[in-house]
Amino acid sequence: MIIDIHGHYTTAPKALETWRNRQIEGITNPALRPKISELRISDDELRESIESNQLKQMRERGCDVTVFSPRASFMAHHIGDLQVSTTWAAVCNELCYRVSQLFPGRFIGAAMLPQSPGADPATCIDEIERCVRQYGFVAVNLSPDPSGGHWTSPPLTDRHWYPIFEKLAELDIPAMIHVSTSCNPCFHTTGAHYINADTTAFMQLIEGDLFAVFPTLRLVIPHGGGAVPYHWGRYRGLTQQLGKPPLTEHLLHNVFFDTCVYHQAGVDLLARVIPVNNILFASEMIGAVRGIDPETGHHYDDTRRYVDKTPHLSAADRDQVYQGNARRVYPRLAAQLKTLGE
Repeated sequence: MIIDIHGHYTTAPKALETWRNRQIEGITNPALRPKISELRISDDELRESIESNQLKQMRERGCDVTVFSPRASFMAHHIGDLQVSTTWAAVCNELCYRVSQLFPGRFIGAAMLPQSPGADPATCIDEIERCVRQYGFVAVNLSPDPSGGHWTSPPLTDRHWYPIFEKLAELDIPAMIHVSTSCNPCFHTTGAHYINADTTAFMQLIEGDLFAVFPTLRLVIPHGGGAVPYHWGRYRGLTQQLGKPPLTEHLLHNVFFDTCVYHQAGVDLLARVIPVNNILFASEMIGAVRGIDPETGHHYDDTRRYVDKTPHLSAADRDQVYQGNARRVYPRLAAQLKTLGE
């Protein structure tokens, strides 16, 4: 089985974006604010949006299951206040749940959180509970920067974040550390802000001792870990200078990287530098990079090709990357697959 742990609903019907635009207009003019009931998307529309896009590519590429969450760039936690974010998260998570029900065993949900700049992370707890206990979601996406590129929140190791980590530990689910749209013109959303955030989160974790407090907490850093694997020696050295245990002890029991790296040399480096137990297969397909690589003739985000071809993984290693690690890091995913006989 091949499990893609990083998928977003980037192809949602246009009605979702239209409703969101009305919600944003309603921030300054409450008379324009739409009701949730005014968002009408049929099951047939959801099926069409998935069957002709994500599911089509999953079949072509030989991927069996996708952990599916709302579109990352649409989270936009910096827009409006906590009430706006709470409503928007609920709307987006429900759509992903409906997709999971229409395609059982192919799409399994991960929750967007109703984060908002300056808001207490404890305000996310109700949505986490609802998505896990009612919808059967197996993970959440946690942004370390709800301000959208201005970094006004404390580091992930600060007690500020503990309410979320306590809930994740209680429910035994991981969080993918994933920012949203950048509203800072200095940082392109997908080309800079995402990669900056991945790298920043890893360094924050090095500087702190989060996993001494939460020894079972599991965090996934997407996009291949940002700059981390490429500068592995730098982070090993900084860990040593800070008087921390070696990275294998300090972080790698709890921190994992995905394979959303869109060229062969990048995946080769990831597989050579990062221990195989810390690599999870992912593609984020129909996401940040949607084009075809003229050098290969294949989509940049067809990451299975890179994993299959890298010389740094044995057949057993590939099985770990494709499914073994996902089942271990996402135990609620493993339980659902077991119920389905997979």
